[in-house]
Amino acid sequence: MKNYTPRLEKEYKERVIDTLMKEFGYKNVMQVPKLEKIVVSRGVGSAVSDKKQIDYAVEELTTITGQKAVSTISKKDVAAFKLRKGMPIGAKVTLRRDKMYEFLDRLITVALPRVRDFQGIKPDGFDGRGNYNLGVTEQIIFPEIDFDKINKVNGMDITFVTSARTDKEAHALLRELGLPFKKKK
Repeated sequence: MKNYTPRLEKEYKERVIDTLMKEFGYKNVMQVPKLEKIVVSRGVGSAVSDKKQIDYAVEELTTITGQKAVSTISKKDVAAFKLRKGMPIGAKVTLRRDKMYEFLDRLITVALPRVRDFQGIKPDGFDGRGNYNLGVTEQIIFPEIDFDKINKVNGMDITFVTSARTDKEAHALLRELGLPFKKKK
C-alpha cells in the first residue's frame, strides 16, 4: 500500500477528471484521457567524434529526471554524418506513474519559469493522435543541473503521451494539469 501520491496525480483524480467529463460530455470515467508517459530525449550529434558526449547526456538526463537514462543507437548508416548503424547517438528516459507526475510538477513549477522571456509554450506541438512534443533549448533551466559542471549547453525533447484520441482532448488534459500554453491570438 503506497501512502504517497504526487501532487499532480492527486489533482488529476480530484479535479481534472470532473472538469474534462463536463467539458467533453464523457459518460464514463474511463473515457477521460490520462497522461500515460513522458519521454525525455536528447540527440547528441557530436557523439560521432566524441564518445564521452553520450555519457554526459545519459548522466544529465538521469540527474534531471531521477531515473536512469539509456543511450539510443542509430538504426542505419548515414555517410554524410559519418554515422554507422549501431553507433550511440542520443539518450532517453521514459517516465511513468509517480516519477512522471513528479517530473511534470518540477517542469511546470520550477524549470519553465526559469526560461528567459518565457511567454508560455506553443500550442502547436500536437501530433494529431493526442500526444504533445515540447522542445527545451537549454538543460540549465532544471535546478538539478550544476551550472559549473556542464561542458556544453544542450537542449532536449519532452514528449507527453496521453490516452486522448484527439488533440483537443489532449490539449485540455495538459492545460488542466498546469502546462502554461500560450493563448491563441
